[in-house]
Amino acid sequence: MSGALAVFDLGKTNSKLFVFAQDGSLLDERRTKPVWTGFRGRNVLDDGRLFDWMNRELADVVAAHGVTDLMISTHGCAFALVHGDKLLHPVLDYEQEIPDVVAAVIDPLLPDYSETYTPWLPLGFSISRHIYWLETEEPALFSSAEWILCFPQYWVWRFTGRPLAEWSYLGAHSQLWAPLKRGFSSLVERMGWRGKFPEIAPAGAIVGETAVALPDGSSRVLRVHNGVHDSNAALAYYRMTGLTGFTIVSTGTWVIIINLDCPLSALDGERDMISNVTVDGEPAPSLRFMGGREFDLISDGWDRPIGQAAVERVMARGVFALPSWTAGGPFPETEGRIVGGDVDGEERAAVAALYVVMMTDLSLDLIRSDNMLVVDGGLAKIDLFTAMLAQLRPAQAVVRSSMSEGSATGAAALAFKSLGLAPFEDETTPVSASRIEGLEAYRDRWRELAEHDRAAVRARVSDARRAGA
Repeated sequence: MSGALAVFDLGKTNSKLFVFAQDGSLLDERRTKPVWTGFRGRNVLDDGRLFDWMNRELADVVAAHGVTDLMISTHGCAFALVHGDKLLHPVLDYEQEIPDVVAAVIDPLLPDYSETYTPWLPLGFSISRHIYWLETEEPALFSSAEWILCFPQYWVWRFTGRPLAEWSYLGAHSQLWAPLKRGFSSLVERMGWRGKFPEIAPAGAIVGETAVALPDGSSRVLRVHNGVHDSNAALAYYRMTGLTGFTIVSTGTWVIIINLDCPLSALDGERDMISNVTVDGEPAPSLRFMGGREFDLISDGWDRPIGQAAVERVMARGVFALPSWTAGGPFPETEGRIVGGDVDGEERAAVAALYVVMMTDLSLDLIRSDNMLVVDGGLAKIDLFTAMLAQLRPAQAVVRSSMSEGSATGAAALAFKSLGLAPFEDETTPVSASRIEGLEAYRDRWRELAEHDRAAVRARVSDARRAGA
């Protein structure tokens, strides 16, 4: 008989542990922040510190709640090189660009968009660039690597010793996967990496065991389930509760939008539109931007409520935050700025909130979303955000999850499924649209300004290329 399920949900900014009962109720949660540090001139995860926290908290919840199973969900864009029982190099931080000399070799080798449905992406947003970076600068280390493990499977390996892969992570804009072929991309074969990727097991499948030392000196053996990419876990959760024909707006550090009804032919690689892959290996048309991070940057870290009055004041003054404040997203060419006047405090936070709403609304148009919207994650908790989004999308029903932790709950649903359990039901609630006068006009003007900036940058680039030719 199964007991409770522990789920580690490891994000770039926050790492969490949730404990679910068999009926799906949440019994406990713990949180920490991962530490990123330097190693041989590269920014890397302090995985030892994080693993120590995971083991301490896991022992505590096993003793407190009778946990019998362990599941893992993680952010994208990370991998580990391992041999035997050793991690050969710390996990790279995906927010660092590779050296120009390395990029000059790997970038021309990246597969065509029509194969991977992943465009060229900066930094480590496609982990193939970071894999090649280590191969170039650490050739002996890379050669000795027995396995390249995706981030969720790295933690599965830490707990069980078993090397595995999984569809949703391999297909998360990595350049490693060809969604239509449902197999590894030509890049993997061209680079000779195929033998370093282990066998694939479905997300949630029971793949091993781990012994947990308890505070009283005894130990408990847990079943370990194969891990999953976080936003794809959220998508799986809503599908498993019976929802169909919807677009998910999964929010956190990233805003990741997935619309399974969007044709792949509508994806535009120049606007960071990609095909992720579901936990079942299906193509998942997606678009993303770093909305949570951008809100923090624009708002100067505002963490208090934002009133509608503040939104109305900055709108009346014609103050706009224009993209982009981080790499990637539908405006990768332009640099973020605020126009229309100076703002601070709550008004600056209001401009930041409007920015994320405007970007989300535009992204939904780009990905041809005309079905129900499911808002999940941190922004689902903010009434102002969901209400403004509903006002701008009057033809679509907008619902939000009261769970607000869709990736962790989705990971739990996948693990429970392997145990023959289906405890979760649709718990989304309708969102009432705001009635902010002038919001639609503000949206139109924001788009006009943002597209003007994009066109200007693209024209300058084109002129420079012609001059260079």
